[in-house]
Amino acid sequence: MTDFAMQTDAEGVATITWDAAGRSMNVLTLEAAAELNRLVDQALGDEAVKGIVITSGKPDFAAGMDLNVLAGLKQGGARAVFDGVMSLHHLLRKIERAGMDPKTLKGGKPIAAALPGTALGIGLELPLACHRIFAADNPKAKIGLPEIQVGIFPGAGGTTRLSRKLGAMMAAPLLLEGKLNDPQKARAAGVVDEVAEDPVAAAKAWVLQAKDADLVKPWDAKGWKMPGGAPYHPAGFMTFVGASAMVSGRTMGVYPAAKALLSAVYEGALVDFDTALKIEARWFTWVLMNPSSGAMIRSLFINKEALEKGANRPDVPDQKVRKLGILGAGMMGAGIAYVSANAGIEVVLIDSAQEAAERGKAYSTGLLDKGISRKKVTEAKKAEVLGRITATTDYAALEGCDLIVEAVFEDPGVKAEVTKKAEAVIPQDAIFATNTSTLPISDLARASTRPEQFIGIHFFSPVDKMLLVEIIKGRETGERAVAKALDFVRQIRKTPIVVNDARFFYANRCIIPYLNEGIRMVGEGVSPALIENAARMMGMPLGPLQLVDETSVDLAVKIAKATKAAMGDAYAGNDVDPVIFRLADEGRLGRKSKAGFYAYDEAGKRQGLWEGLGANWPRAEEQPDLTEVQQRLMFAQTLEAVRALEEGVLTDIREGDVGAILGWGFAPWTGGPFSWLDMMGAARAVGIAEALAARHGERFAPPKLLRDMAERGGSFYGEAASRAAA
Repeated sequence: MTDFAMQTDAEGVATITWDAAGRSMNVLTLEAAAELNRLVDQALGDEAVKGIVITSGKPDFAAGMDLNVLAGLKQGGARAVFDGVMSLHHLLRKIERAGMDPKTLKGGKPIAAALPGTALGIGLELPLACHRIFAADNPKAKIGLPEIQVGIFPGAGGTTRLSRKLGAMMAAPLLLEGKLNDPQKARAAGVVDEVAEDPVAAAKAWVLQAKDADLVKPWDAKGWKMPGGAPYHPAGFMTFVGASAMVSGRTMGVYPAAKALLSAVYEGALVDFDTALKIEARWFTWVLMNPSSGAMIRSLFINKEALEKGANRPDVPDQKVRKLGILGAGMMGAGIAYVSANAGIEVVLIDSAQEAAERGKAYSTGLLDKGISRKKVTEAKKAEVLGRITATTDYAALEGCDLIVEAVFEDPGVKAEVTKKAEAVIPQDAIFATNTSTLPISDLARASTRPEQFIGIHFFSPVDKMLLVEIIKGRETGERAVAKALDFVRQIRKTPIVVNDARFFYANRCIIPYLNEGIRMVGEGVSPALIENAARMMGMPLGPLQLVDETSVDLAVKIAKATKAAMGDAYAGNDVDPVIFRLADEGRLGRKSKAGFYAYDEAGKRQGLWEGLGANWPRAEEQPDLTEVQQRLMFAQTLEAVRALEEGVLTDIREGDVGAILGWGFAPWTGGPFSWLDMMGAARAVGIAEALAARHGERFAPPKLLRDMAERGGSFYGEAASRAAA
C-alpha cells in the first residue's frame, strides 16, 4: 500500500493524490514522504508532464505530521531529529524549485496544491512550498499551523516560509498562537492564494498557463525584502522587540517552543533562505529534544487521542446515546443540553417550573445566536439544534431515554427525589448519571433501584468550552454504565477520564489544595502579588486567588463547611477558613459580586488585587523567595495526584495528566503532574517534598508510592511502559 499515487492526464498535468491507507485523515510519515519524493522526481523528469497538482483523496487535505514519527526520531537523538527534519526540507525545497535553473530561475514546472478541506501542520507546510495554493470554499475547513499548542513549532519550513510570505507581524497569530482560519479568511490573510468551488480543476487550469515568473518565490527573487521589515530595519526592529516582549509575557519563560520559534524567525531573517531552513531545523531539534515538548506531545496528543478513542473502555457493545434526559435546567443542565443537541442527540430538558426549563433552552439559543453573529452557525443549523431540545416539567417525556443526566442542586435529598421520579418512567435498561463535583457517587446511588446502572458524569463549567469530562464509578457501577458514559462523552466531542469514587474524585481533589495553599499564604502574610505571579510563572493559567474569585468565594466556604463536617478532626483547612470566611462575611464573594481577592469596576472587569488584603492580613516583614512559593503551589496539587493514584481513585497516569491539563489548567508545559515528576526525577521530588513538609506541615509529606519509586530509581511512565510491554 502507498499513501501517494500519481496519474497524468492527456493535457500533461500530473495529479499526485495523498490518501493515507487505513486512516480517516492524512498524516505524514517518513515512508510516505519518501513516496512523495519519488513521485515528484518522476514527474519533474518526465518531458510529457507540464505541471503537477498535489491534492487529497480524502475530504480533508491533511491533519499534519504523525507525532509518533517525531517521538521515534527523538529516541535516535538530536542528530536523528535534525537529519529527519532536513530530509523534509530537501523534499519541499525540491518542490519549490521544481527543476528550475538555479541561476536564471527558469525552466521549472509549475506545482499547485489543491486543498479540499482542512490542512494543518505539514498539511499546510507542503502547500506553502508549492507555487500556488487553491482551497475549496468549505466553511468547515480549518487551515493553519497549530503545532505550538502541543509544545513544538512548524519545523518543515512553515515557520520560515510563512514569516517571509506575510512578514513577522502578520504571521505571529498563525505561528505563535496556532490560529486556524477557514479558507476565505486564510485567503484574506494571504495564506492561500485562491478559494475555488473545484480546487483541483482550478489548480490544473493554472498549471497549464503558468509562466516562469509565476514559479519564483519572492524570497528567491533578486532584491527581495521581508514584508514589514527585517530585524535591523526600523519598522522590523520594533516588530521583533514587541514580539519578544509578547512571547515573554504570555509564556513567562516556561514554554520553550514559542521562544525557539521567534529565534528561528529572527535569525532566519538575517540570512539567505536555505540557511534559514537549517536554522529552523536546528531550533526545531532543540525544542523536540527538550523534555517539555515530549511531555506535551505525549499528554496533549498521544494520550488525549487514546482516551478519546476509548483506551479504557470496557469490552461491551456500542452504547451510543439516542435520547438524553436532563434533570435540572440550570447553568450545568442547560450547557449539557446544548452540547448534546449540537452533537445530534435528542434532548429532554426537565425542570420544576416551565419557565426555568424554557430559560435553560434559551441558553442554547444565546450560544447559537452568538455563532450566527460570528458566521459560524447558520439559521438552519440553529433551528435544527433547538428542534432537538424539548423543555418541559413532565417526567413522562423521559420515556424512551437511554441515558439520564441529573444536574440539580448539590443536595443529596433533592438528587434522591429526582432520581426516584425519573426511574419510575425511564426504560429498565437506561443508564442514570449524576453530575456532581463533590458528593460521593456510591452514596447517591442508594436512591436508585439499579445501582449497577448508576454512574457519575462530572462536567466542568462552562460546559460548552471545557474539554474534560470526569466519569466516576460507584462501588456497584457496572461496565455497561461506564461504556455508556464514555460513548456519550465521545459523541459530544469531549475528552473523558474514568476514576473511582472518593471525596472530590480526581480533579477537585487536586485543585482544592492549590487554592487552599494560595489562601493559606495570604493568611501567613505572603504578598498576594507574589502568590499570583509565582503561579503564572510556573505556567498556571490563573493564580489561586483569581481562580477562587472566578469560581466564587461562597462556594469555597460551602465546600469547606461540608468537608469539615464530613472529616471532623482530620480536616486540614483550619488555617484557610478564617481568610475565606472573612471575605464572605464582608460580601466579597468574587467576580459575581464584583468584589473578592481582587477589586472590580462596575462592569465586572478586574482592576487588580484588593488593597484591603494588606489591612486584613498584614504582610510579613520577611517574604519567601519565588521558588519556595512556586514549590508550595505546585506540590500541593502534584502530591495529591500521586495520592489519588496510590489509593486507586486514579487508575491510569495518562488520565491523570490529561485530566489535570484539561480540567484545571495544570501547567501544560509540564505534560501534567506525573510527567512533571518524571521530568524532575522521583528522588529530587521526594527531597523537595520532605523539605516543604519540614517547614510547612505534613500535607507535603511524600506519599509512599513516590518514595518507593525514588528508592528503585523508577519513573511513572517508564514503569507504565514496562507493565504494558509485559
